[in-house]
Amino acid sequence: MKALQIIESGHRATLEEQDDTIVWITHAMKGAGANLDVLLRGNAVNMAVKGQDASGLKFGTRKQKSSPHLADDIAALVGKGIEVMIVGEDMAERGIKPDDLVGTLKTVSRADLPEIFGRYDQVWHW
Repeated sequence: MKALQIIESGHRATLEEQDDTIVWITHAMKGAGANLDVLLRGNAVNMAVKGQDASGLKFGTRKQKSSPHLADDIAALVGKGIEVMIVGEDMAERGIKPDDLVGTLKTVSRADLPEIFGRYDQVWHW
């Protein structure tokens, strides 16, 4: 079985944890032998932008002690053999250029999504 994980909500739970929960579980599942790919769309395209630094993040008196390094986590997915696709129109709407991204991500068009979804046994949308 091959599954596609669509991540649309960027920076999920990064206040409570140092990782995005879906990116983290994707790493864990791949390590356990799962056959997965990832599609970043919507606000989640921001997670792949290199050079982000959230080390000074605080809310009121609560300081985030373990800041997230989501772009590195995305690049590590590619390093594990997971294809990470990113929707080009969502990047353009946010002013993100291909050179702004970490790793070797595959840019896809919204028009390509139905065909891409058809390649997978399951599609999980987060």
